[in-house]
Amino acid sequence: MKRSIFLLFNLLLFCAFPKLVKADAIDDFVLAQMKSQHIPGLSMAVIKNGQIVKAKGYGLANVELNVPVSPQTIFQSGSVGKQFTATAVMMLVEQGKLSLDDKISQYFENSPPSWKNITVRNLLTHTSGIKDYEEKGELAINLTRDYTDEELTAKAMAASLDFPPGEQWKYSNTGYVLLGILVKKVSGQFYGDLLRDRVFKPLDMKTTRNISDVDIIPNRSSGYTLSSSVLKNQEYVSPSLNRTADGSLYFTVFDLAKWDAALYTEKLLKKESFKQIWTPVTLNSGKTYPYGFGWFLDTKNGHRLIQHSGGWQGFTTHISRYVDDKLTVVVLTNLAGCQPNKIANGVAGFYLPALK
Repeated sequence: MKRSIFLLFNLLLFCAFPKLVKADAIDDFVLAQMKSQHIPGLSMAVIKNGQIVKAKGYGLANVELNVPVSPQTIFQSGSVGKQFTATAVMMLVEQGKLSLDDKISQYFENSPPSWKNITVRNLLTHTSGIKDYEEKGELAINLTRDYTDEELTAKAMAASLDFPPGEQWKYSNTGYVLLGILVKKVSGQFYGDLLRDRVFKPLDMKTTRNISDVDIIPNRSSGYTLSSSVLKNQEYVSPSLNRTADGSLYFTVFDLAKWDAALYTEKLLKKESFKQIWTPVTLNSGKTYPYGFGWFLDTKNGHRLIQHSGGWQGFTTHISRYVDDKLTVVVLTNLAGCQPNKIANGVAGFYLPALK
């Protein structure tokens, strides 16, 4: 798409920031990335010291109707939603309703012998060995079919483990699906309802909620894929698989700014709980892997970075939190398979030159 078309539909909410940051240079960078990655629409927020210093929409939220993206545009979370699931689990841990070292077999009846040493911590850190349902193989599922929690659990139980619990790190969406089911078993609430009551409402995150194709949701964007360089609408996913705890949320950059601000406080969890969330997992060998509970843990040019990407149903998202610098960049896109992390961390370099 030509740069002039993107500029035509830009909507800007921009607050003052030091003059060394040139808005037009950032816009040029974002637009160049969108062009090279063929991204139809993108919403971005830059948060510094808990305040939004730049929030802007680029391109189109709906290509067929020619609707522009704004900071109020709603995108799907993909796996950025995992950090919310991890928070729900830690809330139950703080309440004493479960322990990170609990064996999940005590919550899942008739679990196979291979599950006897899998803990809640293993599910949170992707070290359980349970296969990822997005991989083709034993645990492959039909994304157009509705499944009950019991059916999803049974499919996970029937598949062999990729490795003994704690031996390796391997990303598993299935683990977070099981965490959502576990939250319901322990709390008596659907995980999305628990998050609504204990996270979204208290933080005034007005747009954040579980995905629903049937509800009327103002400012909802459309998701897209590229097929042989041709833009296509996202494929259908059944309602039950759009409510699982591995990343099935709607939100805006404004809501994620509120979320980011809360993570520096004890509004949701105690500092000790956040410390555990952001501690690299220790494997059975004693080695660590740079993943906590729903977050990747990195360092970029000496700056501590807590981040995560997400991708689902025609959307790809990213949040980068340079926590010691109190700088966060959120990038939400409506194209499957693109690289919003490249955009988020590139934009961060305009505010922290050492990152370039």
